[in-house]
Amino acid sequence: MLIDLFKNRTTPLLNIYFTAGFPQLDSMPKVLKTLEEAGVDMVEIGMPYSDPLSDGPTIQKSSEIAIRNGITTDLIFEQLSESSSKIPKVMMGYFNAVYQYGVEKFCKNCQKNNIEGVILPDLPIPVYLEKYKVIFEQYGITPIFLITPETSEERIRYIDDCSSTFIYAVSSSSTTGKGTGIKSAEAYLERLQAMQLKNPILVGFNISTKEDFDFATQYAAGGIIGSAFIKSINETQDLEKDIQLFIQSIRPKI
Repeated sequence: MLIDLFKNRTTPLLNIYFTAGFPQLDSMPKVLKTLEEAGVDMVEIGMPYSDPLSDGPTIQKSSEIAIRNGITTDLIFEQLSESSSKIPKVMMGYFNAVYQYGVEKFCKNCQKNNIEGVILPDLPIPVYLEKYKVIFEQYGITPIFLITPETSEERIRYIDDCSSTFIYAVSSSSTTGKGTGIKSAEAYLERLQAMQLKNPILVGFNISTKEDFDFATQYAAGGIIGSAFIKSINETQDLEKDIQLFIQSIRPKI
């Protein structure tokens, strides 16, 4: 489904990151349904973790709230099983939590709930290839690897060879939500575009407006928005309305 999404796209893909268990413990089914109705192409479900590596303060705070609300990995899968949303989904979290949960159990539950990919920034590729690739492939789960402006061409091509759906291009070397501006990444995005990689690229970090999204997607298959979306629902009184308004602000319906 993810591969078909990229293969059949006619416009840049919009991927929205949100934190499971935020703003309320049981918000996820409603968030998924509303994002799908708003026309979002795919979602990245954040698994809250107490010691994140790449999350900025906004997403860290949402994770703290979600953990305080009582979210767990089992509850994430339970809520996914209750959702009728058909929108393509990937999970974003940290391998340490997946390891503690049980790698095969995690992959099995992902498959059961139509999760096709996972983003685990703290899982080194050699470790994945040596110890976990067979398990991931058994359950049809593809890992999605990150690159940054500092990643060498040799490593980018290595990551491209190890990927099968898309590559997550971090637009800056900072954490999410730093607001350094997507246009500062122009030379980096041009370099990636010129490399003509086998896998499509989605750009994340520093995308918070329609202008940012339109700029990033000149060079890539789509954009990922996380911190700006989290902020838009942080103190919501009407979750569905605020989600719709935010998505309209990024990609207005014609």
